[in-house]
Amino acid sequence: MSIRPLLHHRAVIRSSLRHQLESRGFIEVDTPVVGSELLPEIYIDPVALAHKSKTKYLQTSPEPQMKRLLAENSGPIFQFAQCFRSDERGPLHDTEFTMLEWYEPGANLRSTADVIESLLHDSLQTKGLEKLSCRDAFIQHANVDPITASLSTLLHASASQNLRLPSSLSTLPEEQQWSLVFELLLSDVVSPQLGISQPTMLDAWPASESAFAQLDPANNRLSLRFEVFVAGVELMNGWQEEICSATIRHRLQKTNIVRKSLGKPVLPLPGRLLSVHDNMPQGVGVALGFDRLVMLATGSNSIDTARYFNSDNV
Repeated sequence: MSIRPLLHHRAVIRSSLRHQLESRGFIEVDTPVVGSELLPEIYIDPVALAHKSKTKYLQTSPEPQMKRLLAENSGPIFQFAQCFRSDERGPLHDTEFTMLEWYEPGANLRSTADVIESLLHDSLQTKGLEKLSCRDAFIQHANVDPITASLSTLLHASASQNLRLPSSLSTLPEEQQWSLVFELLLSDVVSPQLGISQPTMLDAWPASESAFAQLDPANNRLSLRFEVFVAGVELMNGWQEEICSATIRHRLQKTNIVRKSLGKPVLPLPGRLLSVHDNMPQGVGVALGFDRLVMLATGSNSIDTARYFNSDNV
């Protein structure tokens, strides 16, 4: 059986995405795959490389480098990037994968929703984009309000859903226990119900789960973060970017404290990015799993069917 139809399908979708973004004034960029800087995240482990006397990393995302371009007045930019994450393998994950990432200065979540709706219409022939808050989604599908719920309330909700929690949960700080139970409810209970009749944009996340998003100025219990789901699959995530370097530094330091409590290595902070982070313009950044998009377009349930090479055959 020829591999050409699959290669053609990937190329057509990539071309469609590129055309859409370029027609909106975005410039395609390339950034280094190997670098000394990354943005530490609790559950994402980078692939470390021995580089002379200094440790470098394969990028988990082009985010740090693209944000440095934004700080130098690049304007709207996008990139199809090869990304690497240690020990990730499954129907929707691999140690190497392709990510489309874009940043648009001056954008907000409303204008970004219009871009997303258009991109998905062209690549998946979907119509519309449902907008649903975390609160409404969790109440509807998990019978709990994550904005007001205590840890004990989340634990009760997880027990009601017969979720299996890790045995090490009780050894974590209470705040991290809360976040982990929230993520399990999201991934195992809420997410499979989203994006069924049309894509769903899940927004208004709890402030504790803000990542690199701004807090909502109208309600500091919420963050301006979102994820997009199609047929129960998380396809994108993004946020209204927090541009205060001191705030980002604090969040990254907190991430490393949690990583250490989990027995994970503490990761270096991105000094070059933090030194110019205050120069970043207000705007929105989005990361889209390109392999997942092709998977959905072909009606399959594994990214391995959406590409020829994977970590098991190279």
